[in-house]
Amino acid sequence: MGLRKCKAGRWVMLACALTMVVTSATAQEAPKPSPKAAQTDPESKTPPPAETHDNSKVDNKTYVIGENDLLEVDVWRDKEISRTLPVRPDGKISLPLIGEIQASGMTPLQLQDDIAQRLKSFLANPEVTVIVTDPRSRHFNIVGMVAKPGEYPLSQSMTVLDAISVAGGFRDFAKETKIYVLRTKPDGSQERLPFNYKDAIKGKKPENNVLLKPGDTIVVP
Repeated sequence: MGLRKCKAGRWVMLACALTMVVTSATAQEAPKPSPKAAQTDPESKTPPPAETHDNSKVDNKTYVIGENDLLEVDVWRDKEISRTLPVRPDGKISLPLIGEIQASGMTPLQLQDDIAQRLKSFLANPEVTVIVTDPRSRHFNIVGMVAKPGEYPLSQSMTVLDAISVAGGFRDFAKETKIYVLRTKPDGSQERLPFNYKDAIKGKKPENNVLLKPGDTIVVP
């Protein structure tokens, strides 16, 4: 009798142990909610507007496009027409559908409006953006004893003083009274325009603080 009770007790303990193992395994295998299930339906969301990046190095309202300038023409939702291209020596660019178009002598805003008007014959409500990514036609050079000699884009109404500031100022031992501007004349010859920095900052001889022109080279001995 005691042996039967002992065996029965063992069977009860074994059954309890098996029940616990099965319960634990079931809990571990229970499916976890998918991260996607917690997200809202993507179709119910309005996609955010695409970011736009203005790569222009000039003021699109005032800069006048010239020969060799590198332009980025973007026609919204039309990659076949959108492209980056230089202004040819004749002042024109060529685009699909509309062919040649005059670019030199116009501001980027004027050019994009002109392109948009021409595209209306082929596209519904074309949206055009023109950016000057490299104003190659309007550069000046500054060489010699300045902190950052090199070639710089020429902005509107930039003077010799402005250029020196853009180039980081003078290096030690610069001859501030012996500066000059080399300018190419229409006949190909060069003229030398003197500039005295010390006079200029004192307001003397303001006529020597000339407005720079494309292609000018400022020499700081």
